[in-house]
Amino acid sequence: MEYITLKNSDLKVSRLCMGGCPMGGYGWGEVQEKDLLDAISTAIEKGINYFDTSDTYGLGQSEITLGKGIAGHRGDVIIQTKFGVRRTAAGETFYDNSPQYITEALESSLKRLGTDYVDVYVIHYRDGKTPLSDVINTLDKLKDQGKIRYFGLSNYRGEEIEELNAFPGIFVCCQDEYSLACRKNEIDLMKIRDTLGITPLTWGSLGQGVLTGKYTKESVFGSNDRRSRDIYVNFHGDKLLKNLEIVEAMKPIAESHKVSLAAVAIRFIMDYLKDSVVLVGAKRPSQIIGNVESVDWHLSDNEIEILNHVSQN
Repeated sequence: MEYITLKNSDLKVSRLCMGGCPMGGYGWGEVQEKDLLDAISTAIEKGINYFDTSDTYGLGQSEITLGKGIAGHRGDVIIQTKFGVRRTAAGETFYDNSPQYITEALESSLKRLGTDYVDVYVIHYRDGKTPLSDVINTLDKLKDQGKIRYFGLSNYRGEEIEELNAFPGIFVCCQDEYSLACRKNEIDLMKIRDTLGITPLTWGSLGQGVLTGKYTKESVFGSNDRRSRDIYVNFHGDKLLKNLEIVEAMKPIAESHKVSLAAVAIRFIMDYLKDSVVLVGAKRPSQIIGNVESVDWHLSDNEIEILNHVSQN
C-alpha cells in the first residue's frame, strides 16, 4: 500500500480511501451488510486505513455500518465523515452549516460510528449563508473538546476560494468528483490544492463504476439503482459512448500491467493528480481486491498521454 501524510496534519493515510456511499444501502442496487463488513475487513487487511463517509449516506446507515466494520480497529484507522446536508420531512434536501446543526450533527455521527472522535470532519457543501468564520469557530470548539482532530472541504469551486484565503493552514484536504470519466473539476481541484496547500481527494473515481468495464450500451439498472436516472450522465447517451471509448483505451494498459481496469483508472488519478488520495466505494471484498491492484506501480508517460487524450471533454 502507498501512504501519504495529509497536508497540515500528522495523519498518515493510504492513497486508497474506502468510500462509504454504498454503505448507506441506498441507490446502488442490491447491497448486503455482510458483504460490506467483509469489504471493510478486506480493506484493512490490504493496508487501507482511510475511510470516508457522511451523515447523509443512507441517512446515517453508512456511519452505522462503518462503525461496525472498524470495531476493534479504531486506533488503526482514519475516519472521515461529513456534515451539512439535511432533509426536510417531505424528503427535500437542503444545506445547513449553522453552528447549532454542526454540533448536533457531530454528536449524532459519533454515536452512529461508535467512537468519541473523528479524525477529519468535512464540510460536505456550503449553505451559502453561514459565514465560514462561524463554521470554523464551531469546529475549533469541537476540536478543543477532543471530538475532531482536523477539518476538510468538499465540493468547492475555484471561484469560492477567496473566502478560504483568510484561513491558511486550517484545512487538510478537499474532495471533489474526478475521474477519467469526469474531468470538469480538474482545474478547480488543482487550484485549491496549490493555493491552500492541501491534499486533493477524488470521489466518483471510477465514474460510478462505468470505468470498471462491467457495463455496455445494453446495460440496464433497476429502479433501486440511482444510475438508472438521467442525472447520472456517465451511463446515458453520448457520455456513455465516450466512457466506453475510454474503457477500450484502458484495456491494453490493464493487460500490459496484469491489473484490473479499475486499477488503471485509479492509477491514472494517482500519477496525474500528484499527492492525491483516491476515494472508491465498494460493496463487496472482490471490489476492494481489484482496487488495491492500483498501488505500488506507475503508468508510463505514454500511457498517461493516451488516457489523458481519450478522456478530455
